[in-house]
Amino acid sequence: MSLPLSGPRRSRLSAAAQLILLLLVALAMLVPLLWLVSTSLKGPAEDIFTSPPALWPSQPSFEAYRRLFADNPIGTYLLNSTIVSGLAVLANVLFCSLAAYPLARMNFRGRGLVLALVVATILIPFQVVMIPLYLLMVQIGLRNTLWALIIPQAATAFGIFLLRQSFLGVPVELEEAARCDGCTPVGEWWNVMIPAARADLITLAMFVFIGTWSDFLWPLVILDEPELYTLPLGLQQLASSFSLDWRLVAAGAVISILPVLVVFIGLQRYILPSAAGDAVKG
Repeated sequence: MSLPLSGPRRSRLSAAAQLILLLLVALAMLVPLLWLVSTSLKGPAEDIFTSPPALWPSQPSFEAYRRLFADNPIGTYLLNSTIVSGLAVLANVLFCSLAAYPLARMNFRGRGLVLALVVATILIPFQVVMIPLYLLMVQIGLRNTLWALIIPQAATAFGIFLLRQSFLGVPVELEEAARCDGCTPVGEWWNVMIPAARADLITLAMFVFIGTWSDFLWPLVILDEPELYTLPLGLQQLASSFSLDWRLVAAGAVISILPVLVVFIGLQRYILPSAAGDAVKG
């Protein structure tokens, strides 16, 4: 007759099972990425459709990357995406925090209605407003400009709601202390709220960067000039131009993923629970 597992042993087995499950999930997530990198490194003479499939290239080559940059304006696409994503992140951090502060800490008539209307816009799909937005951009002369990609992303309802919730968690005593030191409402926002909401600001910046960097539909609708194409749109042109040369397409996809990975790896250590102790009185 077997004895029941003791508490510590049961805990170790449970932890081991969770670790194995997490490793399997991580492997399932990494295999497509590894396959993409492997395809981009396979030489022109290597068959990429072998059976059984070969994950590691037999003769690794950077020929696809060389052709990608030598024969295509990938640098221009990267620059356009960087400009659009960077300005969209800066605008979101600024405008969403400015809108969230009064909704969180100031009492005024209609505050609840304003918040409800802002949150309600999250339920509206972009496809519903795409045509009116396109007509607006045409009327104000921003069609075929990078500003047409930046302005619709300058502030988001999700960002306003996220930062409002973050500001609500900041102790009122910090604001009172800043007010005693002579801070104006703008000073309280800058010296108290912004440092205290650092983790949520970085989270918002990452969401906006990833969403703007990978956006395909809106640039496809609003842009006609190839020199203004962002990276996703440029990669689609790449696939068409080369009759689906999968090595080039895979190399372009890897190039498009790298900035997102760099941003995530560089900022993940800052995504910590918001601490009011981070606030600096000014």
